[in-house]
Amino acid sequence: MAEAYYGTGRRKNAIAKVWLREGTGNIIVNGNSLHGYLCRPTLEITAVSPLTVTNLIDRFDVTVKCLGGGNSGQAGAMRHGIARALVQYDESLRKQLRAHGFMTRDPRVKERKKYGRKRARRGFQFSKR
Repeated sequence: MAEAYYGTGRRKNAIAKVWLREGTGNIIVNGNSLHGYLCRPTLEITAVSPLTVTNLIDRFDVTVKCLGGGNSGQAGAMRHGIARALVQYDESLRKQLRAHGFMTRDPRVKERKKYGRKRARRGFQFSKR
C-alpha cells in the first residue's frame, strides 16, 4: 500500500482529519465526493487551494473525515489539514504554503453570549414609550 501523509486541520468548531496518498486527484469527504459534500464552488476552491497553489492537485488522492462545525468551517479545516499533510510529504513546501496563509490556524471563533444581552453584543430591544 502506498505511503499516506496525515494532517489535522481546525477552523471554528470543525475538525478535518486528512490523509494524502499518491493517486490521480480523487477527493473523498466523509464517503462522498468533494462536490457532493460541500455543494458550493467557493468552498470547494477553498478546500483544495493548498493543492492548487503547489500544483499537486492531480498527484494525490485525498481522504477527509470531517467532524463538527458547518460547511464553511469544515472547508477551512480541510484546507488547513491538506496544507499540514503536504508539509509532511515535502518540508520544502512549508514556505510557499505559509506565504499563502494555509499553515496558520484561523483563531476566530464565535463569541460567547453574555447575560443581560440577546446575543454576544446585541442588547434587548428598548422601547422608550
